[in-house]
Amino acid sequence: MNNLFLITRLFIALVYFFNLKTNDIMKRTYSLLMPVALVLLLYSCAPVYKCGDPKPAKQPSMGKRLKTVVDERDMLCTSLASKEKENSSLKSSLADQTGKNKDMTEQLNILQGKYSSLINSSLSQTDKLSKALAAKSDELNAKEKLISEREKTLNEMNQVIARQDSITKSLNTILRNALLGFNSDELSVEIKNGKVYVSMSDKLLFKSGSSSVEDKGKEALKVLGGVLDKNHDIDILVEGHTDNVPIKTPVYKDNWDLSVARATSIVRILSVDYKIAPTRMTASGKGEFFPKADNDTAEGRAKNRRTEIILSPKLDELMKLLNI
Repeated sequence: MNNLFLITRLFIALVYFFNLKTNDIMKRTYSLLMPVALVLLLYSCAPVYKCGDPKPAKQPSMGKRLKTVVDERDMLCTSLASKEKENSSLKSSLADQTGKNKDMTEQLNILQGKYSSLINSSLSQTDKLSKALAAKSDELNAKEKLISEREKTLNEMNQVIARQDSITKSLNTILRNALLGFNSDELSVEIKNGKVYVSMSDKLLFKSGSSSVEDKGKEALKVLGGVLDKNHDIDILVEGHTDNVPIKTPVYKDNWDLSVARATSIVRILSVDYKIAPTRMTASGKGEFFPKADNDTAEGRAKNRRTEIILSPKLDELMKLLNI
């Protein structure tokens, strides 16, 4: 057996030597031969007594190296047996504690059920009715408070709307009186949807195909600018409108383009000449798409060629009440 052990060690040493001297192919050969050497080594130890068996009184002769290995194995076997016994004991203790925990959990659930039952039974019918009545009373008070708040907001909104209607009517009257010097076919003032509409015809403001305001039109804008300068809570929307007769000039591509340019010209005059804040004004071109009359007649087309200056009270206060 000792000879076989020595042969095996010699074989491993030779393989290790060649492994250092050769290329990757020899390294792979070493990897294949190593398990074989281990099998021979284990086989050579077969006559030694098994792990866990008592050490025989008369032991076969073995080299110092093998004896050291066997002694280490015996120590490991003893330690393993001790750990296995300890592990078995822990498993048994864990199972016992798990069972006890389950029993205690079941007992706790039973006690909690009994406790809930006792609490429920201790509340008399009078107490239950009293609590229900108090809850309904709180609910009713909350609803009354909400209704009161809504009524207050509604009243405030009605006051704001009434104040805006009053401003609109007053503004309408002021503009009508201020613009009395212009003919009805040139300029009109009316109230629609809570707003004041000042409609100016193109013959008052512009030449055909142009966005430059004529002198008579500037006179009307001067009057309008003076009124707007004294009423700062008025928003101003200027809309340009045309008839449906197509145009195409070096300056304007179509009626839509022309309507935008005309609205912008009026906004500029109000801003530059009469110091109306640009933040109050919006210029918009509608082209021929919002006619006021039928475009099939000359009279209808004349009515459609217009600029509408739409004046509306600021809605900041109303929007604040609506939380917008």
